[in-house]
Amino acid sequence: MKNSNFKYSDDNKRYHTYNYYLRHKYGIKVFKVPLNANFGCPNRDGTKGIGGCTYCSGKMSGDYAGDPLLDIERQYSEVRQVLLKKWEKAKCIPYFQAGTNTYAPIDKQKELFERSLTFKDAVGLNISTRADCIDEKIADMLYDLSRKTNLEVELGLQTIYDTTAEKINRCHTYDDFLKGFNMLYERGIDICVHIINGLPDETREMMINTAKTVGTLRPHGIKIHLLYIIKGTKMYEQFLNGEIKPLERDEYVQIVCNQLERIPENVVIERVTGDGVKEDLVAPLWSLKKFCVMNEIDKEMARRNSHQGILVGVD
Repeated sequence: MKNSNFKYSDDNKRYHTYNYYLRHKYGIKVFKVPLNANFGCPNRDGTKGIGGCTYCSGKMSGDYAGDPLLDIERQYSEVRQVLLKKWEKAKCIPYFQAGTNTYAPIDKQKELFERSLTFKDAVGLNISTRADCIDEKIADMLYDLSRKTNLEVELGLQTIYDTTAEKINRCHTYDDFLKGFNMLYERGIDICVHIINGLPDETREMMINTAKTVGTLRPHGIKIHLLYIIKGTKMYEQFLNGEIKPLERDEYVQIVCNQLERIPENVVIERVTGDGVKEDLVAPLWSLKKFCVMNEIDKEMARRNSHQGILVGVD
């Protein structure tokens, strides 16, 4: 039944879900196939920093992506076959997920991206990267791609606060992010911005303000992530030393609902939580029950009789 309180919903959701967006755009189930092109990251090799962001695993946020030892065609085929067991007749979006996917010679980027457009049942392309790895030439190349397919570029921001960015070894500022974002935005390229709740020493107000500020940029989408602790990361050491305390589930639910209320309703909410690989996850363990977290968000929005965007321009 149509949710009468919110126009971007066919069910009980009170926010503009990625599933709703894809279903209404393509008229069929569409899922993303995560790939690892092994492009690396400037925050690991010394170009920007060493060791990467303190929360990032050795797979560079590509824990669910394909095997980087395989070519992308093989990765796509293998991951797609697994997902087709759940969604038999679905279409697919090749998703360059792991690492920084505009951190390579531009000819290599272009060749791999264009090759992915030929994959079986591919209906679009998603590219995840850092905003400080976008320049005018790369932006032009991405614009050309956007004229051939439904392209979305995903930019990891995590927080608008430079003090927090320093603590997590992000190695770029909010101004750096805005420069890359604007190069893409000015070319009409769809952008999804990633933010993380629960970063060290951030208050609830800071997290809400990050979401609100990103919303004013009017990106195509936003991914809201939960900070979780993974074995082998710098943040794991900080957690063991008692320097970091992950959010409790109820805290997280309240923060996400507060964020959703301040994000314009046409912005697609592509994620509202995160789930680390079970074998490597240390905390919070409640994050393993992802659908339970999502249900709690739905229930809290209903309890408030609220929906995405209801407080835009109010506070």
